[in-house]
Amino acid sequence: MQTFRWLVQTLVTLGTNSYLLFPFGSVIYQGPLKAVCHPGLNCYSCPAALLSCPVGAVQNFVASLRFSAPGSWPHLGTMVIGYLGFIGTLVGRLPCGWFCPFGFIQDLLFKIRSPKFALWAPLRWVKYGVLVILVLLLPLLLIDRYGLGQPWFCKLLCPSGTLLGAIPLILVKPDLWQTLGFYFWNKITILAILLVTAVFISRPFCRVLCPLGAFYGLFSRMTLVHLEYIPGNCVQCQACVRVCPTGVKPYEDAHSPECIMCLRCLDACAFHALDFGLRQYMGDRPGSKPVNS
Repeated sequence: MQTFRWLVQTLVTLGTNSYLLFPFGSVIYQGPLKAVCHPGLNCYSCPAALLSCPVGAVQNFVASLRFSAPGSWPHLGTMVIGYLGFIGTLVGRLPCGWFCPFGFIQDLLFKIRSPKFALWAPLRWVKYGVLVILVLLLPLLLIDRYGLGQPWFCKLLCPSGTLLGAIPLILVKPDLWQTLGFYFWNKITILAILLVTAVFISRPFCRVLCPLGAFYGLFSRMTLVHLEYIPGNCVQCQACVRVCPTGVKPYEDAHSPECIMCLRCLDACAFHALDFGLRQYMGDRPGSKPVNS
């Protein structure tokens, strides 16, 4: 299963960043595919990106609310929020584990041999603050004289935008060096800290700062597909915990908002205490009976 996941992550990352004509024409692809949002965190401004960033789209929607005429809200922004809600209801944080390019980069970095450390659990709540403050409140409340807000998550924090967008743009257009200021160097510092931390702690950005993961996590207990814990088979060996990239303990909370459905726990469990499939809303699945007595 994990070999297949690595293949999917590789194909999605390369496939959605496959616009290779940027050195010869427009720096950023602006074709019809840019009307589609990537399910993961992939920067709109990356020269090779074919799709848009859903977090950026939500911020732009919120930032333009005061500027919009009454009755004009149901436009692209509300469609993006509905799109993300549909994904969250269907599969929860599965895009984080399978489709997100920046999540894939963190997975690769964590494979580097080094001492590994656990994340302090309360830090996982920070990403909900990032979602509320940087993605929703600041773009809505901090407005210019025209009544427009700014995409503050993109400007202040987003490491994916820095790595996949800002740095490649500077390499393609060296003249942009003259325009760099506080926001760029602030995000470069954040990116460097996250990339180094990802060598020692699994997926630090996903677990602490990602607003998209926070949003998807809100649907973890109502997703159509889900991870199921079968207590009758569990011997508390904690093999699932040791391989989980986000520190989930399935025997305590199989529907944790931190679960990215990478399914590494299924491969690790020798006692078939975990399963993955469609949720049965009319009652619990009769799977609590052990496989072996």
